[in-house]
Amino acid sequence: MDMKKRIHLELRNRTPSDVRELVLDNCRSNEGKIEGLTAEFVNLEFLSLINVGLLSVSNLPKLGKLKKLELSDNRISGGLDVLAEKLPNLTHLNLSGNKLKDISTLEPLVCTDFLFLCSLGL
Repeated sequence: MDMKKRIHLELRNRTPSDVRELVLDNCRSNEGKIEGLTAEFVNLEFLSLINVGLLSVSNLPKLGKLKKLELSDNRISGGLDVLAEKLPNLTHLNLSGNKLKDISTLEPLVCTDFLFLCSLGL
């Protein structure tokens, strides 16, 4: 199932602003990007995108209340600066099972208060 369709199903007749948790694990992203997730999810606190085929998080919308983000088992190799910019309240981030090559990939996140819950295998 593609990501847009999965988001529609997960809404269950709610508006995006009513959603606090969104689990999209194992759905498919086209072209390795986040699709269908918009800044309308203003109260989202937990987002799980495990094993969805992500190559990038570059088109992640601004989610000011998001605290926990699960990105494990994707193919992300960089571009993490967008997380610091668009997720100002993020405290938990799981990047395990991605294609991060070395610790310098995490440099954009150095000046944040993230708590990393990940096994990078670096």
